[in-house]
Amino acid sequence: MNTLLQRRDVKWGFRSTLILYTLLLIILPIAGIYVQSFSGGVPVFIESIFEPLAWKSIWLTFRLSLIATAINIVIGTMAAWVLHRYRFPGRTLLNSLVDLPFALPTAVGGLMILLLLGPNSWIGSLAHAAGIRIVFAEPAIVIAMVFVTFPFVIRAVQPLLEEADRTQEEAAHTLGASKLRTFFKVLLPQMGPGMISGGMLAFSRALAEFGAVVLVAGNIPGKTLIASVFIFGEIESDNPQGAAAVSVMLLTLSFLVLWIVNTLQSRREER
Repeated sequence: MNTLLQRRDVKWGFRSTLILYTLLLIILPIAGIYVQSFSGGVPVFIESIFEPLAWKSIWLTFRLSLIATAINIVIGTMAAWVLHRYRFPGRTLLNSLVDLPFALPTAVGGLMILLLLGPNSWIGSLAHAAGIRIVFAEPAIVIAMVFVTFPFVIRAVQPLLEEADRTQEEAAHTLGASKLRTFFKVLLPQMGPGMISGGMLAFSRALAEFGAVVLVAGNIPGKTLIASVFIFGEIESDNPQGAAAVSVMLLTLSFLVLWIVNTLQSRREER
């Protein structure tokens, strides 16, 4: 009886700690942002969102995040496929390097992009000679977003490839299906949930990127000023309500994406 009571006390202690952690570090800060954004009323909130620079920064962030996500879905799926199916020297090291953007400070990633593609680099010089602007323009922002979100799709697709039944692929080949047809009819449906969930997580992360982008974007209002940098500028300009309003837009989009990902994963587990 005493052992049972002790176990219940331990479980209650863990639950209380989790609830307290969630309340203090997640719920209260998020609630504070929502309260701050609506502190002046709904009309002021709408005005803050549709202020020209704010709306342009939100739209630019949304558009470039979609582009970066599409690139990541294609490249990430290919990388996951290669890492799973092929054995080659350096494969283990390459598989470990996939998670480097998670461990590396994003500002360091931005500095690497700046040094690699900046005006003083040979790639930047060739692009400038061809009339292409990479750094301090939209291409650099997309590259920075792709870099920091690169692991999401790979790590979402890899487990599905490991769980996939190779007999279906072999049966398709036996029945005369070409490799391309087998890929689209057998393999792609198996990888699809991982591509979707990983892509959505990458999109949500790209929406909030700051460190890597702030070094390579140029932060030109209305052209290369993304939402996170706009929020930083509003705080420096002593306009916390404007910063909170844009933050609420990003938070709401992220919540929506995470809800969709969790729903898809729950349905997959039920199946």
